Amino acid sequence: MKLTILFGGASFEHEISIVSAITLKEKLAGFDLSFIFCDLDHKFYLIDSSKMKANTFSNGEHKKMPQLSITNGSFSQKSMFSSTEHSGPVLNLIHGADGEDGTVASLLDFFSIKYIGPRTDASVFSYDKRYTKWLCEAKKIKSVKYEVISSNEHKNISIEYPIIVKPARLGSSIGVSIVKNEGDLDYALDVAFEYDSSVIVEPFIEGVKEYNLAGFMAKGEMYFSIVEEPQKNEFLDFEKKYMDFSRSEQVLKADISPKLEAKLKSSFEKVYKNLFEGALIRCDFFVVDDEVLLNEINPIPGSMANYLFEDFKASLELLRNSLPTHKRAKVNYEYIHSISQAKGK
Repeated sequence: MKLTILFGGASFEHEISIVSAITLKEKLAGFDLSFIFCDLDHKFYLIDSSKMKANTFSNGEHKKMPQLSITNGSFSQKSMFSSTEHSGPVLNLIHGADGEDGTVASLLDFFSIKYIGPRTDASVFSYDKRYTKWLCEAKKIKSVKYEVISSNEHKNISIEYPIIVKPARLGSSIGVSIVKNEGDLDYALDVAFEYDSSVIVEPFIEGVKEYNLAGFMAKGEMYFSIVEEPQKNEFLDFEKKYMDFSRSEQVLKADISPKLEAKLKSSFEKVYKNLFEGALIRCDFFVVDDEVLLNEINPIPGSMANYLFEDFKASLELLRNSLPTHKRAKVNYEYIHSISQAKGK
């Protein structure tokens, strides 16, 4: 199967995207893979598969590789006398800004390039945690209660301590703090506001049961991964998540009842349908008093959550072969012609 992995991007999660791409190279061995790296200046480079190593990017070696431009239907490698088109479906593996905020989705749609990943509208609702809460309210999906704080206004928090403070538009636990008393709040807010002007505040539920579930839709049918119960201390911090992104071995299935598994899948399907078609996403849920609450949507999960699928390669191929099409308007200029004829011009 032919597939182009697009990774990098100008975001705080740039390095995590590189780790994800290197992991998928191993996980998708046997596929006809190409690798396109988007650097911090939004330049695209075609990366030799043998050079898919972390130090290729840390030491700037990628800059010696062919630079690409984007044209209708493909990425293009131009030389003095010819050009080579790199077409075929793209896997959007850019985490954070650029990849998950809708920028890359809009770019690929604009140039009629097929891709695996969230479309622009899905990206908007999943990238910004405030909008995710609004999506939950609109779709009647239960989620953790929350408050929003802006950097240009300070207000009292009504949620009881301990609380968790998160930048609204960032993943991988970057800028996240657990605050156990009011005296530590200002510092936690300062940390979060380093990354975003809006912050989400939620109750920190000690000992909460957490479950991760990934899935996608292909040919009108939902396909789910196993349910994972992540192992953690207080919460999955950046270092823990960073290491998890390099996982390629399947994790153990959570020991839960069929009834709870059905509830998790039902909530996932509510999130996914009529919004995330064309993407493989992961949803993280809390279970409190037997009630399933959506914690977070990961529209481009680290290493595409390959470790949650019994057969990740087959799953990705199934999704790749059932991507939605972007309908383009047809224009024949009849209206302009009729005006010109009426005016005799």
